[in-house]
Parts: sequence; C-alpha cells; structure tokens
Amino acid sequence: MINKILLVDDIQDNLDLLEDLLDDEFNYGEYEYKVESTQTTRAKDALKIIQNDNSFDLILLDVMMPDMDGFELCKILKSDENTKHIPIIFITAKSDSDDIVKGFELGASDYVSKPFSPEELIARVKKELKIKSLINHLEYIASHDPMTGIYNRRKFFELSLKNFSNHQNNLYAIMVDIDKFKAVNDTYGHHIGDKVIIIVANTIKNSICKDTIFGRLGGEEFAIICTNPSEEKVQQLVEKIRVDIESLELLNDDNTIIKFTISLGIKKATNEIIDLDELLKDADEALYEAKRSGRNKSIFRGR
Repeated sequence: MINKILLVDDIQDNLDLLEDLLDDEFNYGEYEYKVESTQTTRAKDALKIIQNDNSFDLILLDVMMPDMDGFELCKILKSDENTKHIPIIFITAKSDSDDIVKGFELGASDYVSKPFSPEELIARVKKELKIKSLINHLEYIASHDPMTGIYNRRKFFELSLKNFSNHQNNLYAIMVDIDKFKAVNDTYGHHIGDKVIIIVANTIKNSICKDTIFGRLGGEEFAIICTNPSEEKVQQLVEKIRVDIESLELLNDDNTIIKFTISLGIKKATNEIIDLDELLKDADEALYEAKRSGRNKSIFRGR
C-alpha cells in the first residue's frame, strides 16, 4: 500500500528531514506500506496541490508560515467537502494550550511540538494512517456490493442523485438485467449464478468510463448513470456491452459451456423529467420492453 503524505513547512531543511524520516521508517520498517511524499514551502501552494489532487492520506502542516498560516489552510480544507476527509497533523513551535485547542477546533487530528522527537512524530503518523486506512475500509464496505465490488444500491442512488441535480441534458440512465437468470440458478445452482453476476458486472465495469456511476440494485439487476454529449455514442456503448456479454462463456462443473445474455433499457434525461426516480422508471420500462420483445437487446428512449 502506498500512502500519500503532503509536507508543508516554510523551511526547506525541515521538509527534507521529514521526508528522510518517513522514507526510512516506512520503506524499511515493520510496515509493508510505503510513503509517497509531496512537499511545499508555501501554504497557498499546498492549497493548490490539494485542490488538484485530494487523494492525500495525511498532511503534516506547519503553523507559522508567511503567506498563509497553517490554521487558515486547515480551516479552508476542513470546510471543503472534497478535502475535509484528509487528516492533518500540526507541527508547531507554538506550545500554548490556546493554540493547540484552536488547531483541534479547526479540525486537526493531532499535533507535534517543535523541536520534535523523530520517534514521536513517526508514532503519530502511524496512528493517523492506521485510522485513515480503517475509515477507508469501512466506507468501502458501506458503499460497495460485496459480491461484485461495484456500488451497492444505497451508494448508487446517493451518487446518482448528485449527478441528476447537476445534469445539463446529457445524462443517461441505463438499466441492465440478466436474461432468464432464475433458470440459470435452477439449472446450474446458485454458485454458478453468482459467477454469472460477477462476470457480467466485471464486463460492464471494464467498458464504462471512470466517472460513470455503476451499481448493483439487487439480484441480477444493475443500473448505470452516465453523461455523454452524443446519443449515438451511448447507444454504441450499450450495444458493445450487450455483444461482449453475449460472447462470454462460463464453464460449468461438468465442463459444459454456459451462455447467457442481458437486456438493457436506456433513457435520456430531459427537462420534463423532474427527478431521478422518474428517469430510472423510464429506463426500467424500456428494459422490460426489451425483455417482452425477445430479450438480448436494448431499447433506447430519447426525448
């Protein structure tokens, strides 16, 4: 595991010392994970770095800096939905209790007083990285389907609602259902049915863009929310997914080959559609039209 840490101090020697300590401990110490550090001597530059990349696992932040102090930077980061999750350890020469309390009130996770003990600093860094790792794991469990690893129903609707609120007539809902899935379970057993669900999910996941919202709504039913300026490209994507899954083969326990297909319904968001539920309902109706008319096909409903 690679942990990304941002080091912010207006004295370059301090930054070099911090980087050496982290490299020594995490590359060769008892922990298997490694630190990838980024450093800057200016708080305003640190803000730009984080705004461009909010995937840092920890920030080591000096309080006393000339352009913007650490308290102000911490306040900005903790008030931003995209950066408030990043833990901050203050490294400060200020030992006044009021300053320490202020740091915690602004959202800092911990502090280390200058001059600091290397052992103490490393111990506090380890603690924060462990906590961050645990939080990430718990968030993953709460938001992902345990069988397929894609978004679960709750997280799918949470993210889709945000996308729907911000859409500008280029948003599409795609409903996906595995054809005759009950027959797969009844004929081959639920363990084969699970394999079919997993391979379908992986095939779709590998075909869609990174920012596409893809979730398992339950059983053999999946949903996709995506943006694309071209109706034609969306239909091409859906057809590619359908053909890719139609061509898949799964080996049964007795070495016979199992084939399976999917049906899909697509609906484009319009100004007349007032909420996400209506958009998904229209896509679901298109899906069942595809099923009623023969399965292994897609139905598109535009404006």
